[in-house]
Amino acid sequence: MAGGIRALVDKLFARPGIIQSSAVGTEGSVLALNPRVLLVVYDPILPSEGGRTLSQVMGWNQVDRLVAQFIEDLKHASFGSCNFRVVERIEVDAFPVKIDGYSYSHQEYAAAWRSGRGFHDPDWADYHQILSDFNIVGGVQEGQIDEVWLFAFPYGGFYESRMVGPGAFWCNSPPLEGYEHLSRRFIIMGFNYERGVGEMLESHGHRAESIMNLVYRRKRGEANLWHRFIRYDKSHPGRAEVGNIHYAPNSQRDYDWGNRSRVPSRCDTWYRFPDLSGSPRLVACDEWGNGDTRQHHLWWYRHFPHVAGETDGISNNWWGYVTDPNLVEV
Repeated sequence: MAGGIRALVDKLFARPGIIQSSAVGTEGSVLALNPRVLLVVYDPILPSEGGRTLSQVMGWNQVDRLVAQFIEDLKHASFGSCNFRVVERIEVDAFPVKIDGYSYSHQEYAAAWRSGRGFHDPDWADYHQILSDFNIVGGVQEGQIDEVWLFAFPYGGFYESRMVGPGAFWCNSPPLEGYEHLSRRFIIMGFNYERGVGEMLESHGHRAESIMNLVYRRKRGEANLWHRFIRYDKSHPGRAEVGNIHYAPNSQRDYDWGNRSRVPSRCDTWYRFPDLSGSPRLVACDEWGNGDTRQHHLWWYRHFPHVAGETDGISNNWWGYVTDPNLVEV
């Protein structure tokens, strides 16, 4: 369904959805999405540590600071197309329940962390229990929230991202089954407060890779602009573009964002999208932060198309798809 008709139908029938506004892109006004986030923080209180939480005892990051920087980074990287807003924050004095019903005690987790072994297997958290505990389905159906961000400690059991709802598809993890009756899809992000904003952007980047790969699945050859975008020199010698979330244009292996060798890349052409004409130039890691995880991911995301219009039936603002999975045809 065309975007204009879809927006009119949604308005007439008051279907819950992500709040929309406009943002000024490089080629004029484009659709901006303002998703409402439910933030759930698992940070158990340790009685043996004077009532301090696990994150405080371990000296791990403060969730609210991570979230604020992450939101600002995505807004900056998307040229204002992606504007997340936390509408509810829940702090949980508990360890998430695993898919087999197990939950750590304070002593069991501390012992496993100190020794580096003995963590529970299977590790995955029970997502059905999480949805039930916080009435997440009700919040989505009633239009109160658009996605969920879970925070926990190492071995909390979360996927980096997981999709739920009718037509849910692979989003760096298998879709959560049993919710096909819902009115729309939503994504559950899983974060670890031991890590930083760079790792949060990487999790979000893998979400983007999954979504854009599906968006362009029917395009072949040079018409598959996503496959063109993610080219790097090792996979396409002399024909690098922007690369993927793990591989910069000159990377020789995963996470090789500090490589100082210079390779020809057409990364600059993506700033002029949909005009992809132009010559390559030599680039190296000084372009994307000299190995800094967060800076590379911001550089990568800043190359995403974010302008008005369509090319070959696909929106020129990729941030719409990445932010709202309901815009993706399945």
